[in-house]
Amino acid sequence: MARLVIDPVTRIEGHLRIEAQLDGGKVSDAWSSGTMFRGMEIILEGRDPREAWIWAQRICGVCTVVHALASVRAVENALAIPIPENARIVRDLMAGAQMVQDHVIHFYHLHALDWVDVASALKADPAKTSAIAQSISDYDRSSATYFRGIQQRVKAVVDSGQLSLFASGYWGHPAYLLPPEVNLLAVAHYLEALEWQKDFIRIHALLGGKNPHPQSFLVGGMTTSLDPNEPFAVINPIVIDKLQDLVKSAKKFVDQIYIPDVLAIAPYYKDWFSRGEGLGNFLSYGDYASDNLEDPKTFLFPRGVVLNRDLSTVHAVEPAGISEFVTHSWYEYSGGDENGKHPSVGETKPKYTGPKPPYDFLEVDRKYSWLKAPRYQGKAMEVGPLARVVVGYASGQPDIRAAVDGVLTKLNATPTVLYSTLGRIAARAIEAQIMAHRLQGWLDQLSSNLDHGNVTVFNPIRWDPATWPKSARGFGWHEAPRGSLGHWVEIEGKSIKNYQAVVPTTWNAGPRDTQGNRGAYEAALAGTPVADPARPLEILRTVHSFDPCLACAVHVIDAQGRKYTLPMVR
Repeated sequence: MARLVIDPVTRIEGHLRIEAQLDGGKVSDAWSSGTMFRGMEIILEGRDPREAWIWAQRICGVCTVVHALASVRAVENALAIPIPENARIVRDLMAGAQMVQDHVIHFYHLHALDWVDVASALKADPAKTSAIAQSISDYDRSSATYFRGIQQRVKAVVDSGQLSLFASGYWGHPAYLLPPEVNLLAVAHYLEALEWQKDFIRIHALLGGKNPHPQSFLVGGMTTSLDPNEPFAVINPIVIDKLQDLVKSAKKFVDQIYIPDVLAIAPYYKDWFSRGEGLGNFLSYGDYASDNLEDPKTFLFPRGVVLNRDLSTVHAVEPAGISEFVTHSWYEYSGGDENGKHPSVGETKPKYTGPKPPYDFLEVDRKYSWLKAPRYQGKAMEVGPLARVVVGYASGQPDIRAAVDGVLTKLNATPTVLYSTLGRIAARAIEAQIMAHRLQGWLDQLSSNLDHGNVTVFNPIRWDPATWPKSARGFGWHEAPRGSLGHWVEIEGKSIKNYQAVVPTTWNAGPRDTQGNRGAYEAALAGTPVADPARPLEILRTVHSFDPCLACAVHVIDAQGRKYTLPMVR
């Protein structure tokens, strides 16, 4: 047996190390380690709860909106502050836009190169690529001339010797199975996605003032004014028209490029519908209410838990059932590290006890990660697009049911294929399509409210700290692009006494718990074939399918600034 190390895992946000035990050309065991710590929760202690969202969105430079939203919800929950309908709609538009953009970026720029051989695209016949493109979509850029131009652009990059973003690929790896013409199609859309997402996310600038780190969130609502009597009203008919254009562009890109590309690529990798499954337990807090935020029955993405792949039963989610373990994490808990703590009473007390650099391997029998190990009722859970789609499908949510059945029909497959590496990719695409179309409805609501004089966007109730209780606790949730995000706040004496964030990547990338149960990454890698240990493309496929964001989870750096070799095998 050999131990393989990938550190850092690239094409993700943050710093992740994967160690995998290889036996007979397959992964027999794996360990996931977050290698950085920052401690934003400590930074929030003692601050005014009304400004928590400003700091919380700095947890990550990419996932800014999602942390702002979970943070204001936590404080609003603690202080019992309802928000106006317009505030909910604006928040949903911003979060929904984040989801669509994030899913497109993930598929094309973070994950596609695990399946697409860029070098092979140089061998393609542009006329054949054009024929393929026109057979799967009515997208207008599909001529042989167009694809020939893309091919020439890629060739110029290769001939220059400065491969830039294509420099670190495992080109020519035997696990690449796409014909040259499909590779050229995907490379063309890779480049188009770069341009499209840059323009589309202007939604955040229009509704939030800037991107990243928008400035329009507010405990009690939003600062995004609709009132035409105010001198600096942010939302007006001109802005609505611009938002309409951006939303239409999202629907076109997802419907005519993203979904067809997924359906074009997947049949060449059918083995991956049975690889990378992992836990089989799925958690969704649910989100995007059509009316009352306190009524999960109105959520676009249902709230629930599915256990052991059993689609016949959706279990209720009780936030009290969540706990975090640090048995294998570089933290310490008051009272000992063997028992988990609910986030409402959680602690962020870093204590590094790992090997001193330079080192070859982690001490995996002890503590080996800066991520904690979240559990729900003692069970490890997968969160994210696949979890939401599984819970939504099992709950009978009409949009999710129709979208999933449509994709499965085209793939000639059953719902069991969802439990896989490719299943996560399909679920993310399905979710992007549902959200791209739902954005239009929210925008229409906002426009109608503006037309009818319904312009309230902020509720000033309990804005004055003198009206607050002596102490209060709140939970703020959000179904972020990468999964179930929770913020917990404890307020005492008009300031934050304790703050804890349990992010999607902590759920998925966390280490073993007290009982030795694996996290989602670790479980999903079991049985993965590795054709070439020096180029572990297969491992990256499954890890990337979760869309890791370690920046949200942890932050620390070796004092010696050590750089690791990628990969190494011992």
